[in-house]
Formats: sequence, C-alpha cells, structure tokens
Amino acid sequence: MDLELLRQKLASAHYIHDETLLTTLGVALELGRPLLIEGAAGVGKTEIAKVMAAALGRELVRLQCYEGLDESKALYEWNYQKQLLAIQIQKDNRDADALTASLFSDEYLLERPLLKSIRSDKPVVLLIDEIDKADEEFEAFLLELLSEMQVSIPEVGTIRAKTIPFVVLTSNRARPLSEALRRRCAYVYLTYPDLEKELAILREKLPHVDDRLAAQVAVAVQKLRANEAILKKPSIAETLDWASALEALGVRELTPDAMRKTAGFVLKNSEDLNVLEEDDAPGHEGCGCGGQCEGHHHG
Repeated sequence: MDLELLRQKLASAHYIHDETLLTTLGVALELGRPLLIEGAAGVGKTEIAKVMAAALGRELVRLQCYEGLDESKALYEWNYQKQLLAIQIQKDNRDADALTASLFSDEYLLERPLLKSIRSDKPVVLLIDEIDKADEEFEAFLLELLSEMQVSIPEVGTIRAKTIPFVVLTSNRARPLSEALRRRCAYVYLTYPDLEKELAILREKLPHVDDRLAAQVAVAVQKLRANEAILKKPSIAETLDWASALEALGVRELTPDAMRKTAGFVLKNSEDLNVLEEDDAPGHEGCGCGGQCEGHHHG
C-alpha cells in the first residue's frame, strides 16, 4: 500500500497523524516489520493498532500483557477437559499410541492470540499491548515469532505463519525492553498532542461539539497536563469524554462551575480533583491565562 492510499485510509478512519508517523506505518507495513510504539499512558498508542485494522480492513487480534503472562495464555493451550473425555470414551477401543497421538491434534488445540494471528487465513493486525508489563522471559519468547513469523509447540512442532500479521507492540516504559526486541521493530515514540493537534482531534472526532467549547476544552487539558501537581495526566480519550459530557449537558462555555461539575470525566483520582478545587479557591492565582480561557484554573 502506497503512502497516499494509506493517508486516505487514515483520514477515512478520522485519525489525525503527522508525516513521520504515516511514513513509519507505511514502510513497516510494506516490509512486514513489527512496530514498537512507546510513550506515556493515554497518548494514543493502542489507537494506532485499532486505526490500522480499520484502514486495512483486517481483524484486530489483541494480547494484553501482564506480569506472569505465559505461553498458555498467549500462544496456545490444550483442551484438557476434552482430552480427558476422549480418553474415557476411547481407551478400550483404540491403540494407546494412536489415542495419544490423536489427543494432540487441532481438535484439542485452543488458539490464543499469538497462534490465532499467524494461523489466520486472512492477514490480521496483532496488537501486543503493554509488552513492558510482561516478564523478560516472555519478551524473549516473542523473538521467534517476530523474527521468523513462526512458533514452536512441543507436541506439534514448528508452525509457520499462513499469513503475515501487521504486529504493533506498545510500551509505557515501565521497564527497559531488550535490544534484541528493539532491533526487530520499527519504532515510534508518541507524546501528548500539542494544542493545535488536540483541537484537530476534537473537531475530527466530535464535529457536533461547539467550536468555541472545543477550543476551551483543548486549552484546559493542555494546562492540566502541564500542572506538575496533577498525578495522572488526562489522556486523549479523556479529552474526548470531557467534551462529550459538556456537550451532553448543553454547556457552551467552560465556566468554573461547568468544570467542577464535569471534572470526573477528565481527572480520575481524588488527589487530582483536590488540586482542581485548590486552584479554584478564592485568592488562588489560577491558570494565569489573562482571562482568555474562562474556567481553566491550571497552569
């Protein structure tokens, strides 16, 4: 797929992107390279995999990583209950070796995301989400899949990919990833959008929201993220949630009262809500915006 066609498909999916990201996505797709995306939580890493699945017309297969994730949850598992039932039914009617061999066939194999993605008859987008939460041992296990597009199952042997998935790995940088993994991937680092891009996202995703309100929300979110006292910086998704909540209430101006009433859509813990209340207290300096963004009290 050439870059111009990919640009059109991303636009049809209402995804705001820059030229660097477009080029990286296009070349990684063309070369069949996995794409590693790093950045803080909430900058839109997972969204790229979803958008690429929509743009390419492919199924999205997602593996959510966590500490202790192993092959039985990520690659495959044998249907032990079905195997035991088969043993009970067939033990008197079949040769022991033949019965044993039959128990490790496709009929008893439960596909998990990694195996499903390479055995699919049609190419998929494989999202390996938050790889930094998985153990280093699991990361090492992934290398065979990422390098050779094949996996090894002891009872079956090597299974090679029927189709090549477009692999997207995301990381919040909770721990360093190995150089071996990085070498196998194209790389993108995402940051929170600047004001212009945030406003463009709001207008693209929520075109029905009043333009003045959208601009006020974008400015307010930028100030919340810049406030060092805010522990959990608002994500892009929370920006959209907040604007939607304000619009649902019929709000057309982000006043201090409107901000207080809807703060739970953009700030998600009590400490951050307390910061908002403190900044809104009488005598507080507020956001220092010179009255240009009424209701925004973070700076």
